[in-house]
Amino acid sequence: MLTLLSRLSENRPLLVVADDAQWLDRGSLDTLAFAARRLESEPLVLLLGARGNLPPAGFERDFPDLLLKPLSTQDAGRLLDAQPHPPRGRAREQVLAQAAGNPMALIELSQMIAADPAAGRRWAAEPLPPTDRLAAIIAARYGALPGPTREALLLAAVADSPDMTAAAVSGLTAAALAPAETASLIRVDRSGPQFTHPLVRAAVYHAVPFAERAAAHLKIAGSLHEQPDRYAWHLAAAALEPDEHVASLLEETAAQAQRRGGAAAAARAYERAAELSPGERDQARRLLAAAALALPAGQADWVQELASRALAVTEDLQLRLTARLRIGWALIWSNRHADALATLISVAQEASARLPGIAWDAIGQAGTVAYQTGTAEGRRAVRDTLDRMQQPAPPAADWPAVLADESRMWIRAATDPFGNRGEVIPRLHRMADGTADGHARLGAAAWLLDESELAVRLLRESLSRLRAPGVRGDSGATLSALQWACIDTGRWDEALAASREAADLAAAYKMEAVAASADLATAIVLAMRGGHDQVRPLVANALATIDAAEYRGFAARAWHAAGIAALAEGSYLTGYAQLSQLFDADGAPLHHHVSYLGIADLAAAAVRAERHLEARTMVERALARVDPAPGPRLEQLAARARGLLRSPPTPSPTSPRPCPTRLATPGRSSGPSCSSTTGRGCGGSGGSTTPNPSWRRPWRRSAAWVPRPGPGARRRNCEPAA
Repeated sequence: MLTLLSRLSENRPLLVVADDAQWLDRGSLDTLAFAARRLESEPLVLLLGARGNLPPAGFERDFPDLLLKPLSTQDAGRLLDAQPHPPRGRAREQVLAQAAGNPMALIELSQMIAADPAAGRRWAAEPLPPTDRLAAIIAARYGALPGPTREALLLAAVADSPDMTAAAVSGLTAAALAPAETASLIRVDRSGPQFTHPLVRAAVYHAVPFAERAAAHLKIAGSLHEQPDRYAWHLAAAALEPDEHVASLLEETAAQAQRRGGAAAAARAYERAAELSPGERDQARRLLAAAALALPAGQADWVQELASRALAVTEDLQLRLTARLRIGWALIWSNRHADALATLISVAQEASARLPGIAWDAIGQAGTVAYQTGTAEGRRAVRDTLDRMQQPAPPAADWPAVLADESRMWIRAATDPFGNRGEVIPRLHRMADGTADGHARLGAAAWLLDESELAVRLLRESLSRLRAPGVRGDSGATLSALQWACIDTGRWDEALAASREAADLAAAYKMEAVAASADLATAIVLAMRGGHDQVRPLVANALATIDAAEYRGFAARAWHAAGIAALAEGSYLTGYAQLSQLFDADGAPLHHHVSYLGIADLAAAAVRAERHLEARTMVERALARVDPAPGPRLEQLAARARGLLRSPPTPSPTSPRPCPTRLATPGRSSGPSCSSTTGRGCGGSGGSTTPNPSWRRPWRRSAAWVPRPGPGARRRNCEPAA
C-alpha cells in the first residue's frame, strides 16, 4: 500500500508518497515520518492522504495540511463521467448518494457498478458493495474486533441514520463500539455512530452473510415503529420471498415520499414493492407507478427498465399502453428518436378511442420528437395522427380537455411555426389566460410561435414548481425553451443563467440533448457579445454530444452560432460557408424553424463574401416555402435579407464603396444607412467610408433577434428588445 519513489536531481533526493494513511500500519507511518524528517534539509514533496480532520501519528506538526471538502453534486457527476464506464440512471443516483462527494468512494463504487450492474438494484440506504481490494482490507480489520463490537458495528452499518442514537437499539452502545472507534472505523458522538468513510460502512455491511444482515435489519425495524417509511424499508431489506404485507407498507411509504417531493425515493419504494408483490397485476401496476415517478427524476434508463419489466408481466391493455408510453419518453432522452416516434405514434393511435389521456400524452411527446428531428416525414406523421384524434361526442368522463388542447397547440407550433398565425395566436393567448399553472408545454409553444414575452412568463411559472426537490429532472426541456425565449427577448443574462442551470442538470442526470442545447445557447450569446473565441469549443462540444444528422434543430443552431462568430472575426467566406448550411441550394431548410432565424445573417455573410446572386436565389426559394404571412419576426428578417441582397450599383473606380445595406424605413429618406450584420457600414450621408462605430457593439451583428413591432417599437431591426 506504500509507494516510495526516490529520484536524484542535482544529487538531491526527492521523496514522493501518495497513499491513504487509513490503510497504513503504525510501523509504516513511523518509518515514513522518520524518513521525511531526515530529508528535511533537502527538497521534498510529500503527499499523504488521511481520513478525518486529524493528521496521522507522526505528522501532527511540521507538516502543512489541507482539509478537502466533499465534491459538489455537479463536480461529483463530472468525476463519474470521467470514469471508463460511468454509471447511469438509478445506479448513478445511488453512487452519488452513498459517496457523499468523496472522490475515492465515487471511483470505487462506479467500478463496482461497471463490474456488476445488478449491484445497484437495492434500496438507496443499503450500501453498494466495495471492490474486492477494499473489502478484503476492511473485512480483516472487522474480523479482528471482539464479537460484541462486530455485532454493534453491523447494526450501525444497517441503520446508518443520523437520528439513530446509541441508546435506540439494544447492543448499539458506545462501549460496544469503542474498539471500532479505536481502529478508526467509526466515530461516536451525541448524534450517534458515524462511519469515517462511506466505503467502511459498505465493507462492514457486506462482510457478513445475508442471514446476519437480515437479522440486523429486523432488529433495527423493531425500534422504528414510529417511523413507518424506515420500518417498511428494513422489513423489505430482510425479505427474500414475495410478501404482500411488506409490499403494501412500502407502497404507503412511497405515497408519503411523493408528497414530500422525493420522487426518486418514492420510485424506489414502488419498485421494491413490485418485487415483493405475489400477483402479476400488482407487480406491473407498481412498476409503472415507479416509472411515472422516475420521469420527473430524469432517469431515462431506469424508466425504460421499469416499463419493460411491466410489459413482461402483464397482458392488461391499459397497463401495456402506459408502459409503452413510458418507454417512448425514455427513448427520447436516450437519443433514439426514430424508435421513440414510432412507439409514441403507435400508442396514440391504439389508445385514442378508449384511453384518451394516454393518447394525448403520447402525441404531445411525439410532437417534441418531430421538432427536434425536424424531418418532413416525422412532422407529417404526427399531424396525420393528430387529425385522426378527435374529441368524442359526447365527451367521455375521463376526457382530458386541457391536455388535448395543449397537445394540439404544441404540435401545431412544433410542426408549422410560421403558418396560419391569424387563427393560432389568439387561441394561444386564450389558453394562456385560462390556466393558472403556467404549463411548460404551452410556454414552449408560445416560444416557437414568437410570442416570446408570453413564453418567458409561462416557462418561469413552470420552473418555479419544477425546481422542487425530487422533480428537477423534469425541468430540462423547460430550461432549454426558457433560455432560447430569453435570447429572443434580449434577456441575455437570464439566458446564460438558465443555460448554466440546464448544464448542471444535464451533468447530474445524463441528459445529452439538454447539455447540447445549453452549450449552443451560451455560444449564441457569446457570439453576439463578441466572445467569438469561446464559441468554437462550445459548438464542437455540442456536436460531439448529439447526432447532428438526427438532431437537425441542434445542427442548425450550431451552424448559426459558428457563422456569427466567424463573421465577427472577419472570416466572411467561412461565415458564409457555415450559415449557408442552414438551407440547401433549392431553399429547403435544414430545420423548418431554426434555419429561418438565421436567414438575415446568411444574407449579410453573402454580402461580405460577395455571393449575392447565389444567396439571393437561396433566400427567395427558402421564403417561398413558408406562409406568405409568417409573423412579424420572420417578415422583418426576410425584409432585411432581401435588402442586404439587393443588386448593388456598379461603382466607378474613384467612387467610395457604397453601404451594402439599404433598408427603407417609413418616414425617412432612402439615403445611405447601415444596419448590416457583418462588416462595416457607411456611417453617414454622402457615402463616407468612415467605419460605423455601431459595429463595435457586438449585439448589432445579428438580425436573428428583433423586437415585436408595436407602438414605440424601435425601427432598427437588429437591436434586441429591452
